[in-house]
Order: sequence, then C-alpha cells, then structure tokens
Amino acid sequence: MKIQVVDLGIRGYREVWEMQEKYLEEAKRLKQKHEPVQNTLLLVEHHPVYTLGKSGNEANMLISSLQLRAKHADFIKVDRGGDITFHGPGQLVVYPVVDLEESGIGIKEYVDRLEEVVIRTIAEYGIRGERLAGATGVWLEPGLPEARKICAIGVKCSRYITMHGFALNVNTDLTYFNYIHPCGFTDKGVTSIQQEMGREADMKEVKEKIQKQFGIVMGC
Repeated sequence: MKIQVVDLGIRGYREVWEMQEKYLEEAKRLKQKHEPVQNTLLLVEHHPVYTLGKSGNEANMLISSLQLRAKHADFIKVDRGGDITFHGPGQLVVYPVVDLEESGIGIKEYVDRLEEVVIRTIAEYGIRGERLAGATGVWLEPGLPEARKICAIGVKCSRYITMHGFALNVNTDLTYFNYIHPCGFTDKGVTSIQQEMGREADMKEVKEKIQKQFGIVMGC
C-alpha cells in the first residue's frame, strides 16, 4: 500500500475534519469506479478542543460552555467511536484515510495496528506502552493504580475506508484533562512523552518516528 503524508502544522479541528471528509469521499468515489485509492496520512496539532464520540456521555465534560470559552477551547460532537477526549498544541494527532480492503485487514486489526504504531514509537523514548483490556488506546502500567493513558484512539470506517485516528500526547498541557473524564474513565490518569521523560520531546522527531513505524506496521 502506498500512502501520502500531509503535515498540516497547527489547525482548527473543524477544518481538518472537513478535509478528512473530502479525502474520504474522493477515496469512495475512486473505489466505486474500481480505480486506485489515494491513501493519506494527515499529521496535525489542533487548537484546544474537546471532542465527544457518538457513543460518548456528555456528562464526562465537567465544565460549562462559559468556562470553555475562558480557556479558549471548543467542544464538538463528532462521528468517531469512543467517548470524550482533548486535542491541543503539543499533541500529535494522526488521521489515516486508508482503504483497509486494499490491505486485507478488518477494523479490529486496524485499531490493534494503530496501537502498535504508538507502542513502538514511544519505546524509542524508553517508555513501555501497553494495551488495556476493554479499552482502546495505549496505556502505561495498565494493571496498577497508577495506570495512565498516553494515546487515545477513535476511528470511523465507511466502505472499508477509514477516518479519524489517534492522538499521542507529546508535550501536551495535561491540565486540560482535569476538566473531563478522559475517554469516560474516572479512575485513570493521562500522561505524555514529556511527562514520562522529564523533558520536552522534539515534535519533528516524533512525527518522523510515527511515520516510520506506521509504514512498518501497516506495510506501506
């Protein structure tokens, strides 16, 4: 599978959501005509925003719209799976718009592979990422009271073509997570590469490592 990588820098959430939709619709159009689909990997940091998945509980948003405005953050309901999460500067969000049928994998294996991409990437920083039964994403020490999430995953699939993706906390301001129950959990924390290393990580370097591991794990 061939894939183009587009680094969007820092963009608003709605703008990139609409961009994904355009890539998705074009991919579906080409697929219907039995023409090659252009697989795309979007890399972006968002302006502060809380997003709630279609199966999420709005009660997991713990502050009012007035308080949100004071923090210069948006709140948006989206069409991906999963509950509530935060996106903001210092967090690398990766949106693959890819044809799973071309790769011959199902949605569950796709999510497993996204987790594997992140697990391999953070391992290069000496951080051991793991899976937590019944919860998507990548976790640190999932079996302990100190369990904390470093990466959230929420995807949508239409005619085997994906959108949305994963959000890896690199140098994220983690105080934003104090105002939600992240991914619906009330008893688990969040962390970042910066938090675990005790120093800021180079975002450009993290992007390069993510691309490398995505290529290896997804076979592209």
